[in-house]
Amino acid sequence: MPVDLLLVSLGSTAGLRAAEAELAGALRRAGATVAEAVAAPQRDVRTLALTDLFWARAARAAARRGIAEHAPGAVIYSTVTAALLWPRPGAIRYDAPAAANRPGRHGVWQRPLERRRLREAPLLLPQAQGTLDEGPARHARAVVVPIPVEPSAAAATGLERDLAAVTYAANPHKKGLDRVLAAWRAAARPGEELVVAGTPHVPATPGVRNAGVLPAAEFRALLRRARVYVTAPRREDYGVTQLEALADGCLLVTTAAPGPYAALPLARALDPRLVGDDLAGALRAALDDPVPGYAAGASELLAPYRRAAVDRVVAAEVLPGLLGPG
Repeated sequence: MPVDLLLVSLGSTAGLRAAEAELAGALRRAGATVAEAVAAPQRDVRTLALTDLFWARAARAAARRGIAEHAPGAVIYSTVTAALLWPRPGAIRYDAPAAANRPGRHGVWQRPLERRRLREAPLLLPQAQGTLDEGPARHARAVVVPIPVEPSAAAATGLERDLAAVTYAANPHKKGLDRVLAAWRAAARPGEELVVAGTPHVPATPGVRNAGVLPAAEFRALLRRARVYVTAPRREDYGVTQLEALADGCLLVTTAAPGPYAALPLARALDPRLVGDDLAGALRAALDDPVPGYAAGASELLAPYRRAAVDRVVAAEVLPGLLGPG
């Protein structure tokens, strides 16, 4: 049976699967019929260039099957990688271009093909304005569609914030776990604890507890207990965890990492002392002298990221851009 939209998904990480599910939900709430074509899982290989090739081929195969089965009115590719070998032009939903996160040999074949795809797509759906800014100057029409972020269950129940700080380090090098731990050693006082989630590989450090890899609900429960979320990414393509931390009432201490980094301008607006290279000093400022009303201010700044706000953008701009006026 024909559908309005086919969403070609990679589903290669938990975060990407969650973002794809949010987009599909927003499209359906806007009244579209949506089918999903999910790329087959791919084995790990040694280079990013080869990894992208394997996933792009898998996405092409999934798209071909989905187009044949569902005869969609339009196609959305959930990443630039999914669109690189597309069998049919479609909108591209993405967090960062290969031009920015695949330097040198890592993007030797992806970058030139990406420039073509970003011009040829009927519509671009970057997750942040910074996503678009990092790409080529010549590109298709674009509508910024953030990943929705809501306070987690029980976020407003007044639970005691008994943890000094939390960090997330699924990719320890990219998330700067070494820099976070160094800052914590310099800044922590007796009795204060930093909880590290997202990785089993945490060096033994006084005042640091390894929570390991947690289900999303358990991680959000940690955020509700934490006073500070601290991170030192070397690059941040989007940073949904930082937005979740702000939504759950944490103060955000962070380096000014390159990349689209959606939460960075919010953190600077809320308290510029907490953004910069001096993580130890920022941690102490956050723990000892928090700005009054920080959580309320964060809630206001997060208004464009609420699910209802994203739904309005999808209904008013995305669907008409893909399918024409309703």
